[in-house]
Amino acid sequence: MAISRIKERLFWRAVVRDGASTAAAAKTAQVNGSTAQRWFRECGGVAPLELSEPEGRYLTLSEREEIAIGLAQQLSYREIGRRIGRAASTVSREVRLNGPTRPDRPYRAVAAQQAAEARARRPKPRKLEHEPLRQLVQAGLETKWSPEEIAARLKREFPDEPAMQASHETIYRALFVQGRGALRRELAACLRTGRAIRRPRRRVDGRSDPDRRIPDKVMIIDRPAEVADRAVPGHWEGDLILGKNNKSAIGTLVERSTRFCILLHLPGPNDALAVRDAIVATIGGLPEALRRSLTWDQGLEMRRHAEITIAADLPIYFCDPRSPWQRGSNENTNGLLRQYFPKGTDLAAHTPDHLAAVADELNGRPRKTLGWDTPAEAMAKLLSTHQDNGVASAP
Repeated sequence: MAISRIKERLFWRAVVRDGASTAAAAKTAQVNGSTAQRWFRECGGVAPLELSEPEGRYLTLSEREEIAIGLAQQLSYREIGRRIGRAASTVSREVRLNGPTRPDRPYRAVAAQQAAEARARRPKPRKLEHEPLRQLVQAGLETKWSPEEIAARLKREFPDEPAMQASHETIYRALFVQGRGALRRELAACLRTGRAIRRPRRRVDGRSDPDRRIPDKVMIIDRPAEVADRAVPGHWEGDLILGKNNKSAIGTLVERSTRFCILLHLPGPNDALAVRDAIVATIGGLPEALRRSLTWDQGLEMRRHAEITIAADLPIYFCDPRSPWQRGSNENTNGLLRQYFPKGTDLAAHTPDHLAAVADELNGRPRKTLGWDTPAEAMAKLLSTHQDNGVASAP
């Protein structure tokens, strides 16, 4: 294999198997960033089949020779598999697919290797090169059907015609792999997401990496029931709104019962340490009755949540993945804040005084859910109610 193909294999292995970004995968493969971006772009974010297979998946000639010796010694498939470090089913499948066509002939390693290579030879005819099938798939996409819906209908309408069936994965590949797909590239716009490139299944920001997961999370299902009905004050929802290229951020905290908003100033890196210090400084100074819990998403900026809990006496609960409605008040507030902090701008440029002024303006905005009271008025009523319990100052 040429050196460039070896490097390309290393690049795709890092992207697909390790969930690395294109920049990190480029370093692994020892190629420059522009080359890595070109590989990713040309393949639509989908690893070419001939490059994406992990090492050791296929039997080698030496392993086939060991299989031949084992069969000659009349060993069981299980024993042969143990000797070569493979499953017994792998040995059985190998003999069935690449063994002799006549039972009176022995298994030959070289002949089996040749048969396996011939079966794996590329290119092979593609499903959607079959014109009747391609037309049906294209018609489904143009009527806004998803690839999964199209595949299911084809299987129902043509149960006995494999040539008229295609899996949803086949349809996705035909759409996204540039230069290989049998469908028009513009049909990708008919998909619900409208994406022209496919995202890796593994997150490239590290959230799917076991070594970077948030340790000792307490999930939202374990949160006290009193939080859900908003009757008890002091339960907060939090998140970050991100600036240009995700290099700047503002922390947002919203009290669930009053919708009172506090903004956290994060002038430097919006990492776990900065978020910890900002939350402790802000929430830690509130009265005890106003710091009962905090609900956050699964952002890595909360990896130091245990330290926040200890320093601010504030239990922290984490939402389920891809469930923003579990922080509904915070999500709504973040949408309102985008009027003040548009996407694609540098959020580090805003001073603490400016953030306080924006929070004051938002807390002075009447809310239908509060009977047209403002969050500031609702918070004032709350503090007044708890005066006798030692709550003496507003946030």
